[in-house]
Amino acid sequence: MDRTPNAEEERELEQVRELLSRQEKDQNRLIPILQAVQDTLGYLSPGAVREVAAHLGMNDAQVHGVASFYNHFRFTPLGKHPIQMCMGTACHMVGGELVLEALERTLDIKVGGITEDGEFSLDRVACIGCCGLAPVMVIGDRIYPRMTTTKVDEVLVNLKMEADAAGGAEGDDPGNTPESA
Repeated sequence: MDRTPNAEEERELEQVRELLSRQEKDQNRLIPILQAVQDTLGYLSPGAVREVAAHLGMNDAQVHGVASFYNHFRFTPLGKHPIQMCMGTACHMVGGELVLEALERTLDIKVGGITEDGEFSLDRVACIGCCGLAPVMVIGDRIYPRMTTTKVDEVLVNLKMEADAAGGAEGDDPGNTPESA
């Protein structure tokens, strides 16, 4: 059952079409094309999957099947503040799972989800590479070392306050506040 895309979806589809216009129609390029689409949109929307499939002469299920095989590809958009909780061995051993559960409770979302207001998305990652700082959480480009369940609320409240203070300006990055300069 097809439906008419809304304005945001249509804007995304135009971006995908523009990207595809510069790509060879070679099925061997499927993964690099999917990577380029995800780099552009932040995820692979159903419409983007359809456009890629049509461009490469494949069906939607084939494209989705390849994309869903790899953990790298997302089928839901990221939040304004994407949260990654490390679940590598060091982080897992010192309470990373408990911090992840606290994030799920506080944000009222599960791993792979996005908050209703679009502010936060939550993902589990295999290893961030900061094992000496375990457990580690990353929000955007900012690393939060030695996380605990009690730090979750504090970090999220501070992040919202920084965003509010910045006034939601275009390109808003909580790491660029006067306090961090």
